[in-house]
Amino acid sequence: MSRCLIFANGILPSLDAARRILRPDDFILCADGGTRHALDLGLAPSIVIGDLDSISEEERSRLDGFQLMQFPRDKDETDLELALDYAVERGFDEIVIVAALGGRLDQTLANLALVSAARRPSLVTRIDDGVESARFCRDAVQVEGRSGDLVSLIPWGGEVRGVRTEGLRWPLSNETLLLHKTRGVSNEMTGAAARVEVESGLLLVVHRRRNLES
Repeated sequence: MSRCLIFANGILPSLDAARRILRPDDFILCADGGTRHALDLGLAPSIVIGDLDSISEEERSRLDGFQLMQFPRDKDETDLELALDYAVERGFDEIVIVAALGGRLDQTLANLALVSAARRPSLVTRIDDGVESARFCRDAVQVEGRSGDLVSLIPWGGEVRGVRTEGLRWPLSNETLLLHKTRGVSNEMTGAAARVEVESGLLLVVHRRRNLES
């Protein structure tokens, strides 16, 4: 599967954790200030997209020879939305957005909203920084991790019906999760994989890895 990594301008909590999710054949796309994260990881961006107002002069000097796609500062989309649109148009099978959480609540919520869109049935899109990942479930999602990892199931936009889980400490069996309740928060994986299924609604699945040092 072809995969694109988009580096956003949020917080990257651990470079070592981020390295664990890298693949040698990843297409590296940077959304403006996310360029610093790619450079800190020793990665060469395939393209940098945005208004470029968050890139320092030192970082810009390290981008000589790389493709830059600059947009006006006055625009309707965030730099991440522009980068995501580019990746979708390129036809990647999977898109992983790195450093899209933390820093500003409004940006974090907007980034999650971007990932919630159903752009192509076969396209897998998630946010992942190596410590925490987030993706949306419309039918079924498989979570890969370790025993003790946290998994939270949060209804997005309304109630989610027919929620069933496997591999979690507190299983759900044909349950309804409500937008104003926290029943699905902070469950735990009992092994290396967990499965979540829903019959209707949109469910945000957040996976927080533990014991990364091992």
